[in-house]
Amino acid sequence: MRRNRKRGLAKERILMVASSVLVLASLTVTGIWLGRDGSNQDQGYVVDLSSIENSTANGLAEEEVKIAENTTNQAVPADDLDYDPYFQETNSQKVENPDQSRSDSMSDTDGQEQTESAQKKEEKKEEDTPALSTAMQPALTFSDSDTLIWPIVGNILINYSMDKTVYFPTLQQYKYNPALIIQANEGDLITAASAGKIISVFEDPQIGNGVTMELGSGYEVTYGQLTNILVSEGSFVAAGDVIAEVAAPTKYYSVEGTNVYFKLTKDGTPVNPMTKLK
Repeated sequence: MRRNRKRGLAKERILMVASSVLVLASLTVTGIWLGRDGSNQDQGYVVDLSSIENSTANGLAEEEVKIAENTTNQAVPADDLDYDPYFQETNSQKVENPDQSRSDSMSDTDGQEQTESAQKKEEKKEEDTPALSTAMQPALTFSDSDTLIWPIVGNILINYSMDKTVYFPTLQQYKYNPALIIQANEGDLITAASAGKIISVFEDPQIGNGVTMELGSGYEVTYGQLTNILVSEGSFVAAGDVIAEVAAPTKYYSVEGTNVYFKLTKDGTPVNPMTKLK
């Protein structure tokens, strides 16, 4: 009986071992077959990890070299324990602060816009404001009852005469005289006989440099034999203002001597100045 049991156990062990070997063999063959097919399918998708590692290592090495160079260029003394890279970068004059630049550009733009606006307002104000010569123009109110003051004190060399001729010594002839020829000294001051507006500054062969002034109501007065004229066309003068000096006489009055030519007209017609002079 014991022998039969031993033989039965031995057969069972042999069968178990054989079954195990068979299973292992089957698994091994199956694994080899699957591994071969997988290798054939994945040959096109193999990634070369070694090249990636090499390129990454080279890039890191170059980056470390750049960082080292920058650190060397911005080296700080060893005893500066309070060194703050952010503080230095922020407060460095060489570092551009985007916020500050933007603020400055906005300030410049605003300032330019304000300047242009002020200029436009000023131009509009100038356009709306009348010219000074027009706004400040005094009224010319000389009337028939008004009088004149003498432009210079002196004797009358040749009187006004439009109704008959008078003698002119230099010309040695008789002619009509629409003005007063008043004796004077060279360099004496000539004053305005009335308030008025200068309408002409001219030069004439007979009476030399002259000035014509509008008085109002059609009255005009003309001065001749002048030099160093102090007024200009368009200017306004008050009665008694100095307008010029007495010049040397022209050749047409060489015999009469130094004088002032003084003529008064109304609407272009000569008027005897003596009727208006005080």
